[in-house]
Amino acid sequence: MTPRKTYAQHREALLSRYPQGVTPGGIAVDDIIQLKLQNTFSTHLDIARSMAGVMRADMADYDRDSAQFTQSLGCWSGFHAQQMIKSVKRLRGTTKGAYVYLSGWMVAGLRNRFGHLPDQSMHEKTSVVDLIEEIYVSLRQADEVAINDLFKVLRTARDAGDAAAERAAIEAIDGFETHVVPIIADIDAGFGNENATYILAKEMIKAGACCLQIENQVSDAKQCGHQDGKVTVPREDFIEKLRACRLAFEELGVDDGVIVARTDSLGAGLTQKVPVSQEPGDLASDYIKWLKTEAIIAENPIQDGEVALYKDGQFVKPVRMPNGLFAFQDGTGRARVIEDCIASLTQGGADLLWIETDTPNVDEIAAMVTEIRQVVPNAKLTYNNSPSFNWTLNLRKQVRDQWIAEGKIHKDSYPDGAGLMSADLDATDLGRETDARLARFQADISARAGVFHNLITLPTFHLTAKSMDELSRGYFGDDRMKAYVNSVQREEIRRGVSAVKHQHEVGSDLGDTFKEMVAGERALKAGGHGNTMSQFAAE
Repeated sequence: MTPRKTYAQHREALLSRYPQGVTPGGIAVDDIIQLKLQNTFSTHLDIARSMAGVMRADMADYDRDSAQFTQSLGCWSGFHAQQMIKSVKRLRGTTKGAYVYLSGWMVAGLRNRFGHLPDQSMHEKTSVVDLIEEIYVSLRQADEVAINDLFKVLRTARDAGDAAAERAAIEAIDGFETHVVPIIADIDAGFGNENATYILAKEMIKAGACCLQIENQVSDAKQCGHQDGKVTVPREDFIEKLRACRLAFEELGVDDGVIVARTDSLGAGLTQKVPVSQEPGDLASDYIKWLKTEAIIAENPIQDGEVALYKDGQFVKPVRMPNGLFAFQDGTGRARVIEDCIASLTQGGADLLWIETDTPNVDEIAAMVTEIRQVVPNAKLTYNNSPSFNWTLNLRKQVRDQWIAEGKIHKDSYPDGAGLMSADLDATDLGRETDARLARFQADISARAGVFHNLITLPTFHLTAKSMDELSRGYFGDDRMKAYVNSVQREEIRRGVSAVKHQHEVGSDLGDTFKEMVAGERALKAGGHGNTMSQFAAE
């Protein structure tokens, strides 16, 4: 990131133009400095360039120390992203290592004009761009509100003649860390051919995206990664879309733009077309070799309109479904994943991998990454800690199976299957060990399986549903106002959630400050004694 000018540098430059400390129109130099510092980025394309550098630095940190992994939560509005980053700053004192994930699933489900839709690329693709834009508008507004508060402290110190407090206020202004963080943006399968992918990628980058995540499914048959019926494209086709994303970054001057190549092959049993192989061992032949085939014999002859392949010295028929799709051999998903990943890194120029799995199993992912790293030693992953997994059931089952194999427990010590979900197990050794593994899951997978970035795709979807259910059950039930106060407002106050002062959160004080800048004592302000937000003033 280009270093921001300090308060003193801005003041020196402005005083060289306005030695009296005010413009000919009567605007104070300090007011101009505040507005310049509030405008943390000139354009969202500047954000993409800057955040790409942040991601690259974080990736280098991770290469040196796998404990330096990064995290994000999927957000379906700018407000969700803003509140997440504010919470991170309260917790850590910095946003370092925290990103925003922009989920195509949630755009389809919640943020498009066509209603609630499944994750099948049926929504208008401009809605993805719109959400990136909205998130960065919200994060930048958080900067404006926070810097306005810092300048209020500076003015108070000056009015009181407190030089030490003035110096401290200026130091806080110069040390301010932006709420703007990298977005990993889901471009699905590209919403069309490679040219369509390139055009959409450019719009997403101009909206601020420094990182694009694209998957190897067929655009017109795209499914959610945790649904059945997934259809992958030949590797050459996918590499062309990776190149389209890279060209979009390069054209717009985002030289450090990051591309995440996602493979859905572990759970995909179909392909749309058979690629043309030019020579043994090329990308096409390595893709074709996994097709399910049938011998052409008298009892199963080749028929008019059928396709034949020459394989291992004889002609065979690839198994073709009634819809024209071709089937892969059963049990080949893992091998195809490894080949996909190597091709994406070595021939597609991808920076990070995403392996979509059906369960959260550290050992399984680590084993695949070990094989990939035999070819690409610094291969790194983004991993979906998906709400589609039943985390409690999966990890309790893993603990139970391990303990049985080690002879630590008998197989009848704990129930199997759905019985493992029982709340009665929460306080048992099994329940406690499962919770301990959940707490360290991201650290484990980052250390053992090369996961640079841990994300949860749909947390704000589920959190909003749960929170609204919790409040509604109480408010429309017997608790009425007690439900709101106990579950929302009291917790906001005690945790220091700034949104409890909702007028301030959306810029009311910011507006008052600007009115003062241009109107002085004539300013009609909203933040006077009659503003009920004063009830939430810090003690």
